[in-house]
Amino acid sequence: MDYLKAFIIGGFLCLIGQILIDKTKFTPARILVSYVVVGVFLGAIGIYKPLAEFAGAGATVPLTGFGYTLANGVKEAVQQDGFLGIFTGGIKAAAGGITAAIFAGLIAGLIFKAKDKS
Repeated sequence: MDYLKAFIIGGFLCLIGQILIDKTKFTPARILVSYVVVGVFLGAIGIYKPLAEFAGAGATVPLTGFGYTLANGVKEAVQQDGFLGIFTGGIKAAAGGITAAIFAGLIAGLIFKAKDKS
């Protein structure tokens, strides 16, 4: 059942992204940034935590989950370290995901050869 919940919520988030790509003139970069901002916003008003608990990886893996992780990291670091936590909390909280993304990009860059679009 956990897999089904993750698939439905994660698929819905991807569906929204695909609709934005197809029906608007937003660039993919703007859509990705919007997803991170939406994750921060939903986390700030308390909606994203129950969604993440319900859907698991279906809510934490997409970019909205990244925004939620950054916001939570900042919130916890501010409580512990004060004002300095604003600058350090998000990076500390998301360090594992950032490292995995960089490492996966490096491996893909070493394995595959880039081609021109034309």
